[in-house]
Amino acid sequence: METVHTENISIRTHSLSNLWRTAERGGYPAALWRLPRASEKQLIIDLSSEDRRLKADLEELPAGFAISPFLNPEGEQTRFLRADLYFSFDAEETLIAEEITASADFWRIQAFEDDADDDSEDVPEYHLKPIPMDGNAGSEREKFEEAVRQAVTEMKLGAFQKVVLSRRKWVELPARFDHVAAFHRLCETYPNAFISLVSLPESGCVWLGATPEVLVSQDHQGMFRTMSLAGTQSATDAQQQPVSLEHARWSDKEIEEHALVSRYIIECFKKIRLREYQESGPKTVKAGNLLHLRTDFQVDTQAVNFPQLGTVMLDLLHPTSAVCGTPKSSALRFIEHYENYDRSYYSGFLGPINIHNESHLFVNLRTMQMEGDQAVLYAGAGITENSIPEQEWHETEMKCQTLLAALAL
Repeated sequence: METVHTENISIRTHSLSNLWRTAERGGYPAALWRLPRASEKQLIIDLSSEDRRLKADLEELPAGFAISPFLNPEGEQTRFLRADLYFSFDAEETLIAEEITASADFWRIQAFEDDADDDSEDVPEYHLKPIPMDGNAGSEREKFEEAVRQAVTEMKLGAFQKVVLSRRKWVELPARFDHVAAFHRLCETYPNAFISLVSLPESGCVWLGATPEVLVSQDHQGMFRTMSLAGTQSATDAQQQPVSLEHARWSDKEIEEHALVSRYIIECFKKIRLREYQESGPKTVKAGNLLHLRTDFQVDTQAVNFPQLGTVMLDLLHPTSAVCGTPKSSALRFIEHYENYDRSYYSGFLGPINIHNESHLFVNLRTMQMEGDQAVLYAGAGITENSIPEQEWHETEMKCQTLLAALAL
């Protein structure tokens, strides 16, 4: 990519909101994100308007943004947004730099920039069919808790060790809901999460999320990272007082759930005969209104001469036992039978690829799919032999509140 720094040439002052709205109006796929513990907000726009599906090869792909569905058995259904236009903003939303790919059509870019100066109040109105609602909240809870009971029965019979069951929650969006303003609110509320906003015009949907879980990350120095994140409890006690990380208590069920995910990652390392990794944890971490158990894994790919590790581990890890179960094949069959809906991009992965020679992919958790004036929130819970259906339902409600509380919905 050709980098154009704002201090070197005279360019008009871009507004992040205007750029996003222009992309939506023009039907251009776009992705906006902020990495954990960072202040920089990055935006890419794909000028092709093409529904590009491919296998995420971190060593071969150009700069862009990937988002994969949960069900992607061969890896070839990953949606890739090419970074034809790239914009970077600091914490005060001042444009730091913009980049343009050499293949981008100059006149289309010029028309795009001209359009960005249009009336900022011209917020697009959607005219799409409502998202179907499968019954009321009561029946949704009954179906989820019955699936948990059935999973516990199957595990006691030895069918599998763990399964992750998910459910949906529907909410009405306020009139003229501002996607970028919602993104900013999540950035302020969850500084340690990966915050993302992805517009996919071909599906008519926009995805907004604040995920705490790294799937595959490889920086410009070749340092590879992944993590196991499992086990959930409220970050406040019964008196609504904050629970300190040092005093968090974990049940046997939660410890077992986390250990299964960590063992799954280690088994993936063993499959490729990789022994030179650093393991740190488990430790209690805070993610919004929740506490989790987390173990970090790190590999110096230069030291082990394995530059392709990110791509190889992505193929092995997704979907992890943190969003699917153990063993993967048995858990997946159970999910397909009992969930009775398409998770779409929920519990898939998403993130920037080869932006400044770094790739950071995250599990798509704490996410909502917006279409028209409705939004669908997704949340899951890890089910083990010791699970109690009512408690698992409560866990999914807490996870939904991660977004709802921040957005005041």
